[in-house]
Amino acid sequence: MKDYKKYYIIPAPPEEVYLALTNEATIMLWTGDKAEMKAEAGTEFSMWDGSIIGKNIEFEESKKIVQQWYFDDENEATPSIVTIKLHKHNQGTSLELRHTNIPDEAFDDISEGWDQSYMAELIDFYEED
Repeated sequence: MKDYKKYYIIPAPPEEVYLALTNEATIMLWTGDKAEMKAEAGTEFSMWDGSIIGKNIEFEESKKIVQQWYFDDENEATPSIVTIKLHKHNQGTSLELRHTNIPDEAFDDISEGWDQSYMAELIDFYEED
């Protein structure tokens, strides 16, 4: 199992970035794909038409999102946890990402996905405004 941690600058205030990550309709706007999301702990979510699925663990409005991401045949004893923290930044939002317990065989795909798909599309969404 591996961990991934990175910071991204999103050109929008933390309140807007939080909504983009937790509001089902807004997620569909920036991903261009089907999503299921409720900003409630204990609910399951799906993004990119089921490519990413998991369970919401914790929300702190405009500041923090904690989710468990599911992998095929994942050992529940070591859940893969995504923690996103949002901080005000002079260019919008500094997004702190920490993804723990990524299966070794999925690490390269997951880290590339964070950079080239998930965060790239979120940043592009705000840069197009």
